[in-house]
Amino acid sequence: MTRLIFAAIAALAGVFFGPPPATAQAPWCAVITVDNSTVYWDCQYSSIEQCRPNVLAGNRGWCNLNPYFVARPTEHSQSRKRHSHAQ
Repeated sequence: MTRLIFAAIAALAGVFFGPPPATAQAPWCAVITVDNSTVYWDCQYSSIEQCRPNVLAGNRGWCNLNPYFVARPTEHSQSRKRHSHAQ
């Protein structure tokens, strides 16, 4: 019984104090077909132009948007409003 409790505590500690989940860094992936049943997602491309040469070399896949990519929010600088003055 003690071992069961210890194992449960260790598992919960691993869940709460484990490494953070991996975040996707690039918005484009080369989806590469290795054989008829294996597909590999190579997600390291910042644009479709970077992805295409890897996929076209050997006609082995296609480029696709990374389903796990989350873009950083853009910071908008506040611009001053221009007021027209009557002359």
